[in-house]
Amino acid sequence: MAEIGGANIEVAHHLNESKPDSAAHRSRIHELLEIVEAIVLALVAITTAWSGYQAARWDGQQSLLYGQASRLRVQAENAEQTSNQQRVYDASTVVEWLKAEAHGEEKLAELLERRLLPEIRPAFAAWKATDPLHNPSAAAGPAFMPQYRNSKAEEAASLNQEATEKFELGTLARERADQYVRMTVVLATVLLLTAISQRFSSHRIRVALVTLAFLLVLIPLCRILLLPRA
Repeated sequence: MAEIGGANIEVAHHLNESKPDSAAHRSRIHELLEIVEAIVLALVAITTAWSGYQAARWDGQQSLLYGQASRLRVQAENAEQTSNQQRVYDASTVVEWLKAEAHGEEKLAELLERRLLPEIRPAFAAWKATDPLHNPSAAAGPAFMPQYRNSKAEEAASLNQEATEKFELGTLARERADQYVRMTVVLATVLLLTAISQRFSSHRIRVALVTLAFLLVLIPLCRILLLPRA
């Protein structure tokens, strides 16, 4: 019996010796978990701040580009109105010239010809050479001749094209901002997982949640590295 009692005392002694080791091991795991959680939280904070900054920058780019597109549209409309006024003036002058030519009023025809705008004169000269009064196959007017050009109409077309490009760039900037904002949704999920992991005393559960959070935070990190910056 004494031997049995001695054996029990020895076993108890070994158990008592193993408890500090187990507690120390659990303490080290706990410290490692806290370090990993701190790293995850730091990554989330930095990534969230950068995403918000870039989203704001792209929103600013969008507003700027949309404003430029609107300004170009207004300029294009003004150029188009001037172009239409020039065309109406040239057309009415050509009609009066035809009447003067038909009635043999040479002085009036010469006066009207001199009052044509500079840009239409090459086209008018080419059209006049086709003898429009007697040639049924002549063009309907100088505006239908290859030599005809209207700088205001060309300016309006160019401004409209530029406005379209600016608007498309603004739309792209908005999409970029949305991409950065979507990254913050994933980061919010990482924060939630990290906060939940701290509520558990089981190291296995905490390790699983922290590992999942760490893997999730890599997604926005990699994505942000690939996204263009404003």
